[in-house]
Amino acid sequence: MKTLVIVTHPNIEKSRINKTWMEAIQNQDNVTIHQLYTTYPDQKIDVSKEHELLLAHDRIILQFPFQWYSTPALLKEWFDRVLVGDFGIRSTTFPLRGKQLGVAVSTFGPAESYQPTGYNRYTMEELLKPIQATASNPFIVMTFMTPYILHGVGDVTDEQLAQNAAEDVKYVTKMAVTV
Repeated sequence: MKTLVIVTHPNIEKSRINKTWMEAIQNQDNVTIHQLYTTYPDQKIDVSKEHELLLAHDRIILQFPFQWYSTPALLKEWFDRVLVGDFGIRSTTFPLRGKQLGVAVSTFGPAESYQPTGYNRYTMEELLKPIQATASNPFIVMTFMTPYILHGVGDVTDEQLAQNAAEDVKYVTKMAVTV
């Protein structure tokens, strides 16, 4: 199974978590890392290139820091530009059908803050529903994988990060449980 990891971090060089995850998976067999902000510093997405990447892979992992209850802006733009026409809305060929879509996401807030009684008031599963809904859209028909989430990134020790990076590698490279 070939996996495409779309890393969307506005400043990957200053990222402790997402950069470590990316470095941990970069030498894995059958894994392609695609950094949106590095590839498109002008934020002008090459839709044809993105379609080629999607077609060449069986599993797509969206890796990003959770910001203001959503994805970074360029990933939202990616959805809007790439998943249209024959690759999304109004598709008649369904080229993404049967592929897997997962997310590897980091949050600044601790896990307990993403509960109905926490200060964010919603679970991560609820907040990630728009991505899950995109995957299951009748024009896209991808299998949505259980999200991989690291909470409380400001409090993660180096030892915890090393262990977490190994877990991220497993998420990216192994068959994951689907929602």
